[in-house]
Amino acid sequence: MQIHQLLDACLFALSFWLAYELRSNPSLSYFLHLPLVTQPFDEYVLLYVLLIPSAPVVLETQGFYSRPLLSSRRRMLWPLFRACIFVSLGVVVGLFLLRLYMARWVVVWFGCLSFALVVTKEELLRLALRSGLARAQYRRRFILVGVQEELARTRAELAQVGEELEILEQLDLEQAPVSRLVELLHEHSVNGVIVSARRAHFEPVEAVIRACELEGVEVWLVADFFKTQISRTSLDDFNGRPMLVFQSAPEASWQGVAKGLLDYVLAAVLLVGLLPLLVVAGLLTKLSSPGPMLFRQQRSGLNGRPFTMYKFRTMVSNAEQLKHELAVLNEMSGPVFKLSHDPRITRVGKVLRRYSIDELPQLVNVLRGEMSLVGPRPLPVDEVKRFDDLAHRRRLSVRPGLTCLWQISGRNEVKDFREWVRLDLEYIDHWSFWLDLKILWRTVPVVLKGAGAS
Repeated sequence: MQIHQLLDACLFALSFWLAYELRSNPSLSYFLHLPLVTQPFDEYVLLYVLLIPSAPVVLETQGFYSRPLLSSRRRMLWPLFRACIFVSLGVVVGLFLLRLYMARWVVVWFGCLSFALVVTKEELLRLALRSGLARAQYRRRFILVGVQEELARTRAELAQVGEELEILEQLDLEQAPVSRLVELLHEHSVNGVIVSARRAHFEPVEAVIRACELEGVEVWLVADFFKTQISRTSLDDFNGRPMLVFQSAPEASWQGVAKGLLDYVLAAVLLVGLLPLLVVAGLLTKLSSPGPMLFRQQRSGLNGRPFTMYKFRTMVSNAEQLKHELAVLNEMSGPVFKLSHDPRITRVGKVLRRYSIDELPQLVNVLRGEMSLVGPRPLPVDEVKRFDDLAHRRRLSVRPGLTCLWQISGRNEVKDFREWVRLDLEYIDHWSFWLDLKILWRTVPVVLKGAGAS
């Protein structure tokens, strides 16, 4: 895979240079009827150096390298398309941070050329691998080992991988001894042994592994011992001992690193850019009604850990005391309190809430690492303690956010707490960096229209 990553990095670097040449070469610029770029290429060397290692990382986050080499073209084109968009956006951000000027069409050409060159490489590789000589060298030969009821299922699943695997023989551990496996290894000269061991006893499985160790043949253990509903299984190393990890929250990945970077950069940019609005909102809050400018409340963060969340105060100073008197008017099912026309909200507070300006101080929580830009909305600690379904606590398995699927699905128009939780769990189960970007994009018109706010 490292060779593919290095080659893709070179293709992205070549695309950047070609895009620059298309706009800086007088004859090409005249032929394409485009204005000439006069900046020397030396000005972009730093950006060029950053671009080369970043492209394979982005491709990996999009699952480009996790697919079989001879998989369908759709499994290749869609991750590549997303990666080219992200890298192009990264170039735009890099130009802004490095204070460099580049014609926008250079970035567009770069994205198109990088996509075209990588697709060409993949098609040439596909053509080469489908040749008779390459298929003989590339295809891996295995013996499948397990119990009878699992062998057919496992074989069918392996057949979906494509032409990369070939099962030469299969051995039922309940019908044949391990010594028969050794004979098959000698007969077929296989690359490895695949063991499906869900219902098999561990003693014969251990014997299979030891026999393969002596023969110098690698073993693939299908370790789906337990049936899980939503957890994903991964393998880790603990003090030199292999360990199965069952995880229902998004796992640590380059996409998670990109999400964290986006949180810090965008939160800092928004705080600086919206500083005049923050000052005006704070002054209006302080001058319009007695009480503090900011409202501080203990909310449940990642894994339920309490943190102090900040908002502009939008209610009267004794709002928490009045909440008990209004409890019978609660419009939200479950432990959450929501009231469309809450009498505790001040006149300035109504405006701040309508356009979500009251939530902007939470950008500080994002910079402190207590929240993310996108994630389930953090609930007060006392409301989390009143969850009547323990499955609802899974929404605490990720960092809470400023916006989420609930926010762009009507906000306060969603009155059923279970529907709220369903949207949060849908976000967790299908999370990707791409999904975060889509939610952020869709949040902007929702906030500007004040849709679903109270």
